[in-house]
Amino acid sequence: MSSSSTATVGVNESSTEKRGLWSSRLAFVLAATGSAVGLGNIWKFPYITGENGGGAFVIVYLLCIAGIGIPIMMAEVLIGRRGGHSPINSMRLAAQREHLSKGWTIVGAVGVLAAFLILSFYSVIGGWAISYVGTAATGGLVGQSEEAIGAIFSGLLGDPATLLLWHTVFMALVIVVVARGVKAGLERAVTFLMPALFVLLLIVMGYAMTTGSFGRAVSFLFAPDFSSLTTAGVLVALGHAFFTLSLGMAVMMAYGSYLPKNVSIAKTAVTVSIIDTVVALTAGLAIFPIVFANGLEPGAGPGLIFQTLPLAFGNMPMGSLVGTLFFVLLIFAAWTSGISLLEPLVEWLEEQKGLNRTVSAVGAGIACWALGIVSILSLNVWSDVTPLGMFAMFEGKTIFDLLDFLTASILLPLGGLLVAVFAGWFMSRQALESELATSPGAFKLWYNTLRYFTPVAVAAVFVYNLL
Repeated sequence: MSSSSTATVGVNESSTEKRGLWSSRLAFVLAATGSAVGLGNIWKFPYITGENGGGAFVIVYLLCIAGIGIPIMMAEVLIGRRGGHSPINSMRLAAQREHLSKGWTIVGAVGVLAAFLILSFYSVIGGWAISYVGTAATGGLVGQSEEAIGAIFSGLLGDPATLLLWHTVFMALVIVVVARGVKAGLERAVTFLMPALFVLLLIVMGYAMTTGSFGRAVSFLFAPDFSSLTTAGVLVALGHAFFTLSLGMAVMMAYGSYLPKNVSIAKTAVTVSIIDTVVALTAGLAIFPIVFANGLEPGAGPGLIFQTLPLAFGNMPMGSLVGTLFFVLLIFAAWTSGISLLEPLVEWLEEQKGLNRTVSAVGAGIACWALGIVSILSLNVWSDVTPLGMFAMFEGKTIFDLLDFLTASILLPLGGLLVAVFAGWFMSRQALESELATSPGAFKLWYNTLRYFTPVAVAAVFVYNLL
């Protein structure tokens, strides 16, 4: 790192208060929960639960949240608050204070890169949800056959102009919020969006309770059948527990940098994890009764949300209304996550390049939007382009697939593993105890879990993903 960069960090370190802080613990909880509650909860969790047998998978998933998710989240928030800067500079400062190599800065850089790449294609998927709101609201799903519903989705993916339109709308929504700053932008947005998301989810679940299949859904989610759980299913649960809490993508470091010193990191991380898990389970209780009532397959894979459920919405009473509410819910979930994914890069641009918040947000957002166009084209015009197809593990993977694989299977586990190792093995115990300010027993439990169990579990996911 150049001497000029060092000077920049030093100046910024003395002016942390000018960056803004969350106004309360609740504000941070809503923001962090907004980041965690995204498409992973509403879209991915229900279908991977369906694919892996239901209740037994849920139990393993909950254990993984406790053993991996919460310890790493606490470590990321701790590093972010201790550094008081963007994830890259917070890692640099944390390493300097421990008299360690500046090479640890790469941990923050990996997270920021992962967040940027994820948002580029996450925005495209958010655009799908926006498109489906219009389709559901105008009765476009009513009375449609399975083939017709499939054609709607295929038609959307095959239309680059429409995908670009909705991708642009979604990115604009994200940029507008982030550009307004911590309190006027992030905090104000999540204060509205998160309660609205919860209300919408409860409304959809309320309808699901009238379908006659709610009891079957409860049994499916909470009655474990361990005979249906495979080793692969356990590793999927490990990976999803990691992904759903926005770990390894620098988000919690960025949000932690705005956290006041008098707020308990441990209590906050546990609260966020609990709310995130409750939302995921509630989504299952909202989705599976509708799936079962319509004789559909709970393990329908990624198409569950955009093909299986639309078929159900189109052939049930009040389907247009319920379908519209569901896809609005999906937009809100994606929006709060999108905001958090852009924040780490914007925070770094403000610090390192001296740009103001608006210019940083617009610049980072446009760059992300431009990369998203590559993902859009890989769904249609470039659908036969497989850049790394010569390698067996990447055979048949489009650019969209590669971005997903690179982030979810490599960058996120790698980033989380490095955070666990850095905090658990290289930061002084005194610094950790000072930041967490929790009881000796609680600290010892977290510390030993982070040092011994969490790295092994994350490494297992990392290796499995590469095999």
